[in-house]
Amino acid sequence: MEIVILAVVIAVVVIGALGGLVIGSRRRKQLPPPPPAAPDITAPPAEPHVGDEAETPRDETRRTIEEVDLPDASATAPVVVEEPPAAPEVEIPEPTAGRLVRLRTRLSRSQNALGKGLLTLLSREHLDEDTWEEIEDTLLTADVGVQPTQELVERLRERVRVLGTRTPEELRTLLREELLTLLVPDFDRTVHTESPLDTPGIVMVVGVNGTGKTTTTGKLARVLVADGKHVLLGAADTFRAAAADQLQTWGERVGARTVRGPEGGDPASIAFDAVKEGIQEGADVVLIDTAGRLHTKTGLMDELGKVKRVVEKHAPLDEVLLVLDATTGQNGLVQARVFAEVVDITGIVLTKLDGTAKGGIVIAVQRELGVPVKLVGLGEGADDLAPFEPEAFVDALIGE
Repeated sequence: MEIVILAVVIAVVVIGALGGLVIGSRRRKQLPPPPPAAPDITAPPAEPHVGDEAETPRDETRRTIEEVDLPDASATAPVVVEEPPAAPEVEIPEPTAGRLVRLRTRLSRSQNALGKGLLTLLSREHLDEDTWEEIEDTLLTADVGVQPTQELVERLRERVRVLGTRTPEELRTLLREELLTLLVPDFDRTVHTESPLDTPGIVMVVGVNGTGKTTTTGKLARVLVADGKHVLLGAADTFRAAAADQLQTWGERVGARTVRGPEGGDPASIAFDAVKEGIQEGADVVLIDTAGRLHTKTGLMDELGKVKRVVEKHAPLDEVLLVLDATTGQNGLVQARVFAEVVDITGIVLTKLDGTAKGGIVIAVQRELGVPVKLVGLGEGADDLAPFEPEAFVDALIGE
């Protein structure tokens, strides 16, 4: 019985082993490949793989290198080159010779009242004391000043008494001679820009606020350039906003460079640097524009003296010009007196002489300071600053 059971077990084991071999062989058989899918006409052509043979298109003919068209250089985008901003056009200032004569009409427009008034009074048949008092009043109203007026009236009385008969032409000649005498025609009215040393001429411009000092400095640069000078500007007015910009604009118009510093900087330092650079570049003249200051402010006036001392470490000043507003009349004399005590004034520039100013201020300020009026401003134009010529001035006063 046991033998029968053992035989059955062996038979079952053998049958199981044979079944496993059959199933394993079936699993190792490859399945047939799936049928090819229909081509997608919308898909892009397959990219060639590395190693694929490059096939020459059958319909395209081969071209030589001579037949290949190169890119057209003119078709490429142009290269835009930014040009530097154009330098301002340099102006040629009007010649200064005879400039006051050309501006005589503008001057006589406001000054003729003095000359015509005096001629009318002197033409009276009887020159009594009342008439002479009127002549004095006319001169005082014209800002001639008390002492010059008294001197002029005394000389006129003596010459009229000696002359006897008085034709209009004789009176005009007499009055012209006496006014010229008061203007001191022997004064040297040259703006000195020639240094005795091997350095540029140094000119410092001073004055109170509102006299047109920076504008006058710019116009003076034009006068000097018109006379053939190489000018360098020093913007030592560091207190007034945009003063340096204003001066630089004036300089650029005539090709004059401006040395400037930070706003609120030390004026003496800027003036020192301007003279130093003027020496280095061989300039003929260095013009130094100082800050406008009230003559009553002691600290500011002391600073002006410091600017002068610092500049003179390079070379002595050749010219110190005081700019006065002619319309201030006798008040300008007080300002002039204080400035003359701080710096040695060598010349006077009278601005706004074509307006409401009285012509006699020229006589008064010269008498007060003992220095000549060298330049006069006769308008707002760039070339309306003229060298002062006593003869042309008197002719404008008394008319033709």
